[in-house]
This record gives sequence, structure tokens and C-alpha cells, in this order.
Amino acid sequence: MQKLAKREEQIMQSLWKLEKAFIKEIIEELPDPKPHYNTTATIVKILEEKGFISHKAFGNSFQYYPLISKNEYQKDVLGEVVNNYFDNSPLALVKFFAKEEKINSEELEEIIKLIKNNK
Repeated sequence: MQKLAKREEQIMQSLWKLEKAFIKEIIEELPDPKPHYNTTATIVKILEEKGFISHKAFGNSFQYYPLISKNEYQKDVLGEVVNNYFDNSPLALVKFFAKEEKINSEELEEIIKLIKNNK
């Protein structure tokens, strides 16, 4: 799966949240400064060409919806980060967050419970 550019990812975040939307609705969800309508339409077309979204026509208007779930994209991107920056070791990722104090002991206990419940 291709990694998305920043604005592409913002548009996908909007579509994942809205589930289906017209260009105007997508723009409303984007952070400021809001892109121009034509800029957003161009990026949406690129996302469609990449296979991330599709559309349903309503006359001359198009309503867009994601073809790839947020969860699928998260798995792919996080897997790539773990592979490229943590020697393909999820443990190294967790150690990094613990050392950087980005995760606390309660969160680590929750992770342990999740692991135990999945076995």
C-alpha cells in the first residue's frame, strides 16, 4: 500500500470520519488553512486513482467514500514504521515509548492484558 502525503492523509481522515462525503463536506473537516475547492478535488481524484476511495454520482456531483479502512491503513503504516525504525520489533517500539515517557505503567498493564487475552 502506498504511503499518503500529508494532505491526502487529512482527506482520508475526513472520509473515515464522515464515511461518505461531497468535496464541500470534506473541506469543512480539514484543518485551517482550508484548501481551495479545486485543490481538494484534485487530491480526491489522486486518492481515487491510487485506489483509496471511490465515488457515487448524483448528477454532476460526486459523493466519495473510502475503499480502505482506517484500520487497514494504520496496520500498514505502523508495520512499515516498526520494520524501518525498530528492526521489525514491536518490543523495540514499546521500549522506545517507555524510554521517551510516552507510555505509563497503567497503559503497559493494559497492553499486557490485551496480549494475555489474545492467547
